[in-house]
Amino acid sequence: MKPDSLETQVPAFEHSSSVRLLLIEDDLRLASLVRDYLAQENFAVTVYHRGDAALAAFDASQVDIVILDLMLPGMNGLQICTELRKTYGGPILILTAKSSDIDHVMGLELGADDFVTKPIEPPVLLARLRALLRRASKTNQAASQNVLVFGTLRIDLQSHRVVLAGEDVDLTTQEFELLCYLARNAGTVLSRDDIYTQIRGIDYDGLDRTVDVRISKLRKKLNDNADQPFRIRTIWGKGYLFVATAWA
Repeated sequence: MKPDSLETQVPAFEHSSSVRLLLIEDDLRLASLVRDYLAQENFAVTVYHRGDAALAAFDASQVDIVILDLMLPGMNGLQICTELRKTYGGPILILTAKSSDIDHVMGLELGADDFVTKPIEPPVLLARLRALLRRASKTNQAASQNVLVFGTLRIDLQSHRVVLAGEDVDLTTQEFELLCYLARNAGTVLSRDDIYTQIRGIDYDGLDRTVDVRISKLRKKLNDNADQPFRIRTIWGKGYLFVATAWA
C-alpha cells in the first residue's frame, strides 16, 4: 500500500507478529497521536487522510484491522466501509465525532464491528482494538477448524463436502464420519475397536467386519490402492493409519 503525498506511513515492523493497522483519519493531530501510540504497542500503522486515496490503495491481504473516521474528504466513512466489505473480512472500528444513533446503526449495518465516539483516550482505543482482534482470531480459528486440508484433499466439516484433486467425492454419512475421524487423528494408528466405537457408538465385539468393509469402500472412493493402500494404511495387528502426506 503506497500512500500519496498527503499521507504518512509508519515503516512496517520487522516482527512478524506486528498487527497491520490501517488508520483513515483526516484530523492530522489525532492521526499522529494514534499512530505514535499504537506503534509503541507493536502495531504497524499506515495512515491516510483522504477516503478516496485509502480506498484506491487498499489491499485486504495487507491489513489486519481498520480504524475509520466517518467525516472524510474524498469519500465518507460509511461509503468506504461498504466498499471495504466487498473484499475485506477483518475488523473495522469506526472512530468519529458524530454521536448520532442513526450513524451508529448505519455503520454497524454496513459492516463495522465497533463504534467509538471522539474524544477517546489511546489506552481505551487500544483495549477496543485488542478486543476486536481477539474476537476475529477466535472466529478465524473456528472457521479453520471446520475445514481439514491434506494436500489435494479438502474436508469441509460443516457442509459435509469432500473434494479430492478438485473433484467432489460422494460419501455416505457414515463414510464421511469415518473419514473425519481418521483425518482428525492423522498420523495415529486407530484400532478397529476405536473406529467401531466412534462411528457406531457401541463397543467393538471383535467379530464385526463393518469397519473393514467401510474402510475398503472409503479407499475406493478416495482413489487409494486396493492392494497396497498408501493413503489409509493397514497396520497389521493394530488397526488403520491415515497418512497426512499421501494426498498430493
